Amino acid sequence: MMRVSTIRPFAFGLALVPLALALAACGKKDDAAPAALASGDPVAKIAAPAGKAWADMVEVTADGGYRLGNPEAPIKLIEYGSLSCPHCAKFTQDGHEELVNDFIASGRVSWEFRSFAIHPQDVPLTMLVTCSGKEAVFPLVQQVYLNFDAMNAPLADKAVQDKANAVMQLPAAQRLPGMAEALGYTQFFAQRGIAVDQANKCLGNVDTAKQIAEFSDKYTNDGITGTPTLLVNGSKVDSTEWEQTKAALKAAGAR
Repeated sequence: MMRVSTIRPFAFGLALVPLALALAACGKKDDAAPAALASGDPVAKIAAPAGKAWADMVEVTADGGYRLGNPEAPIKLIEYGSLSCPHCAKFTQDGHEELVNDFIASGRVSWEFRSFAIHPQDVPLTMLVTCSGKEAVFPLVQQVYLNFDAMNAPLADKAVQDKANAVMQLPAAQRLPGMAEALGYTQFFAQRGIAVDQANKCLGNVDTAKQIAEFSDKYTNDGITGTPTLLVNGSKVDSTEWEQTKAALKAAGAR
């Protein structure tokens, strides 16, 4: 699990966290004890509205998240994830397809992803995965995590870090476009349907960046201390792994 440090990224004045430091912060056990996971009777599959599929239905939530699936699903998975977190990447790499195709598609489970900006680079990444509208969020988050090592490799290069940090001296609306270009994010998302001009427009929205930071502060105040943090019907899963999360979903009735 990646531990949270208070970075207040909306100040846009902080240096990037080197990849080695980010990796060192992972795998630490969360100090907070998980609540006992609820156990329930098996839940029958719930049909989607005519002509629709639960796995295609995405809504923005009041808590800054994006919810995939049946909005009235009796079993609710919430993931607090950082887009720069290796353990979050592993969760998606191991579980995304099964979670979507078996659990979300059944109508029994919804999955809400809340992007938790624990490092400055999480802010432009969050702005980019949400740049094409709500339906593109989960596929783009998956792409970030499937390509995690390649996307984060530049952070180990001091010259790249220096270039990305130098843009922090620019006017506020130019900082995140500059950081994203320096780190290769703009090109990465251009290859996935977000034109450079569109990306830069999204990245230049300072109010959006502040909102991401404010939600991240809220998550910290709500007691979320690391990523990924996974909740099933409000009870914390005592693991960052897909297999344990799958077991929790089944225990809650998704079986």
